[in-house]
Formats: sequence, structure tokens, C-alpha cells
Amino acid sequence: MTFLDREVLHASLQDPVLESIGFLNEIMDRYPDALSFAPGAPHPAPYEGLDTARYLDRFTAHAAAAGLGKDRAARLLYEYGPARGLINEIVADALRRDQGIDADPDSLVITVGAQEAMFLVLRALIASPEDLLAVSDPCFVGITSAASLLGAGVVPVPEDADGLDVDALAEACRAARRSGRRVRACYVAPDYANPGGTRMAAERRRPLLELAGQEDFLVLEDNAYGFTAAPGTELPALKALDTTRRVVHIGTFAKVCFPGARVGYVVANQSVSTAGGSAAVPLAAELARLKTAVTVNTSPVCQALIAGMLLEHGGSLAELSRGRSVLYRRNLAHLLRALEREGVAGLPDGVEWNRPGGGFFVRMRLPVPADAGLLETSAAGYGVLWTPMAPFHPGGGGTHTLRLSCSYLDPEEIDEGVRRLGAFLREHARPRAGAGAGS
Repeated sequence: MTFLDREVLHASLQDPVLESIGFLNEIMDRYPDALSFAPGAPHPAPYEGLDTARYLDRFTAHAAAAGLGKDRAARLLYEYGPARGLINEIVADALRRDQGIDADPDSLVITVGAQEAMFLVLRALIASPEDLLAVSDPCFVGITSAASLLGAGVVPVPEDADGLDVDALAEACRAARRSGRRVRACYVAPDYANPGGTRMAAERRRPLLELAGQEDFLVLEDNAYGFTAAPGTELPALKALDTTRRVVHIGTFAKVCFPGARVGYVVANQSVSTAGGSAAVPLAAELARLKTAVTVNTSPVCQALIAGMLLEHGGSLAELSRGRSVLYRRNLAHLLRALEREGVAGLPDGVEWNRPGGGFFVRMRLPVPADAGLLETSAAGYGVLWTPMAPFHPGGGGTHTLRLSCSYLDPEEIDEGVRRLGAFLREHARPRAGAGAGS
């Protein structure tokens, strides 16, 4: 038999983030009856009984009416199709209508989920060891895992209750220059970020874009959870404020349609000069070229399903996601009320949590380390699962923090899960004498 030493394989295989994800999956398998606040998966109710045939027919009828004819429109579902995507115009219209993002269809690439979009953008932008990716700290592990896979240096930038600290990002840019490197891109999820649930305040959004111009980096905006904002509380996407094409906007249909489709998109309308500087193409065209070396194209059938769903809702993402938004706000409010009840009943001093206005996640801070051992105790003894936050902190924090996700559960499950969590915390979240509270 052939044995390979992991030490001689790519360093990303030793990334502790991958180890932590593997452990979380393993513990969920070992305790299948535990109530789980761990996965950030969409609730299954909106796509139960999904009529996929109707949505496919809706798209092909649209394509036929647009001039392709019935036979050619039907063949779109069975052929490879262009790397940039089949449904760019439909998605561009929805972004313009619902978010004020005015993007030409040629500046979009339809990707295999948002994760592929992140990978392609990083591959295009991080060209040398001197190029760095700044990320909010804590941060979605998908972007840091992609950076690890590509060997890209990551600079963690702290966030507070109002989102990414723009002044700290400016200092990170200056520090990079002093070391002969540069921040090439900055990843943010401005609306109810995974994992912390934070939302970037309105007064920080334009200064971030101004700093991007001053320091010559691109902002990678992840917009997975903005749709959960309550009516009247919406804030403009960074891309909608972007007058100098500093923002690459990344989105997914996993939450507003269904995750099994694996369809996302990226808006990249920055101009890239071609050889000799005689012409320019949108960055999206370069991403599509990279995509031909990765997934070749996004499944035409899955694209057609998403497009059919959009078309049946007037071409509007907002209309399509309205019911989902209500469901997730209900679950979040239910989780926060349940936590308040447990708090009134008496939790150990130092157990605290934030109260986001949208998204899937609540962040809880403990006076003891929220590590794998504590999670094992919670699962085995109390039948409740959660996610340790340390892997989400590329800067090394989060050791005493956990994430609770409410998206996949029903209200009665949330109530029982929080009851079990409260019993667990009252017994195991009291610090030993002389122990510090950590981060």
C-alpha cells in the first residue's frame, strides 16, 4: 500500500479550521438525537413540495419567448452552457430592482454557490505572496479556508457591535506597506454576518469604500443574510453605494431558494486591461476564464430552477424571499425570548449574548472556554449542540464564545433546546476559582 505523509501535502490540509469542521460533523453524527443549534442551514419548510418541473418549464418558456425557440430553449438544460452563466440577465434585473445594484449582465458570473465565487475572486486578485486578504474578525470560515487553499496571507481586522473597524483596517493597510506587502482585498459580510450576527452601521459603509479607494484594494461583499432584515430597516448594500467600482458583490440563492441547487453569483464590473492595454474587459470575464479550469460551468438545470423561481415572483428576489425572511425573523425572536427566560431563571455570571436584528446567528460569551471538550459534555449529557467560535477567529480569539443558529429549528425545538442549554450552562459554565474570563 502507498502511504502519504500529510506533511508533504499542501499546508491547507493541516488548517485547524478544517479539523474543527470535521469534529463538528462527527459529533453531530454521534449524537443524532441532540437538538442542534450548530448548523447554519436553511429551514426545510420553504422548499418542501417544491415543483421543480414547473420552474424548469417557466424558464424554458421565458427563453423561448426571448427568441431562442422552443427546441433550443429546451436544449439549454442539457448542454454545458457558457462559463459565465445562463441566467445573468434575470439575476441582474433582480439586483437592480431589489437592491439598487446596477450591473450589466456581462459583469456577472453564475457560480456553484457563493463558495466558488470567493475562490475565483481570490485566485484572480491574490497574485503573489505580497498580496494580502483582510477579513473581519470573527469571519466566515469559507473565505479563510479558500485563502488557505490558495496560500493567501490573511490579515484579521477586529469588528465591534457596528461591524468592521475601518480605522483598524486603515492601520492594517499601513502596516502591510511597511512590511513591503499590500492589502489587495477586504472581505466583509455587512448584514448579519456569519458567525457573529453583526451588522455594519450605515455610517461605516461609505468610509469603508473611501478607504478602499485611498488604499487601492477591493471590497468583497458577502450578501447571504441581508434578506432577513425587517421591512423598513434595510440598509443599502455596499455595491449599491459603489460609485468607483471598488466592490465585488457575492451572493447565493441557498437561503432564498434552496441549498441543493448550489447556485450563487458574483458581480465584478471592475475593468481589466488586456495585453498591451488596447482594450478592457470586466473582471467577471476573467473570473469566467478561471471557472473553466475549476467547474467549467454551473449546472444549467440548477440555474434554470433558480431563474424559474425568480420569474414566478415577478423577477424579484425580495418577493421570492419574503416568506423566508418572516420565518427566520420569527425563529430569531423566539430564540432570543427563550434565552431571556433562561437568563431570568438564573444563569452563571458572565454568560452573555448579543441580540441581532436579523440573520441566523446569536453569539454567546461564557466565563469558561467553549471548546471541543465542553461541546462533547453538552452533547453527551444534555442533548444540545452548538458551535465553538474559536475557528471563526483568524486572529486567535473567540476561545470563550459559542454560536447558536436558529435557522433549521422549529419554535418548539428552540424552546426545548434552550431549556437543555440552560441546564448545561448552570452546571458547567461556572469558572473555577482563579480562572479568567477569556475572550
